[in-house]
Amino acid sequence: MSAAFNPVESEAPIVFRFDARGIARRFRPAAILAALDTLRRGEALRFVNDQDPLPLVDQVAHRFGARMRIRYLERAPERVVIDFERI
Repeated sequence: MSAAFNPVESEAPIVFRFDARGIARRFRPAAILAALDTLRRGEALRFVNDQDPLPLVDQVAHRFGARMRIRYLERAPERVVIDFERI
């Protein structure tokens, strides 16, 4: 499976899907941060991963502060879905 940017339904006006499961683990943090840097206000990135990326979530919270809303939609042992919304 490869990374995909596909609009999906959400509370944000525009949501892009980012499936990290097809990206080598060592490249995932850089890929997600680059994608988050491109979001405009009101846009969101729906991040799908095979594990809970707690260090990445902390890094995003520190880097963007109040400009990024982080919301878990699913938190299972082998599948995690997080909306990162630029506000």
